[in-house]
Amino acid sequence: MGLQICPKCKEKSFTWFIGGKFPVTTWSCFDCDFEAKEVESGNSTCENCGETTKIRLKDKEREYCWCSNCNETSDI
Repeated sequence: MGLQICPKCKEKSFTWFIGGKFPVTTWSCFDCDFEAKEVESGNSTCENCGETTKIRLKDKEREYCWCSNCNETSDI
């Protein structure tokens, strides 16, 4: 997967990796050091663009949905 637009700083420097003791998908920004864990609930359809690219992310402050296609975020 290529770089995505970070939901925090809006730069194209957001990507994912799987690692650690418990294999959880982690999204990380190379620009602003933002990090969020993917809540494994499967992709859903984005209300904004209609693509099945909306995932749930949880960072230190909140849990929300983010679309990797149109970069729209929405509260849960």
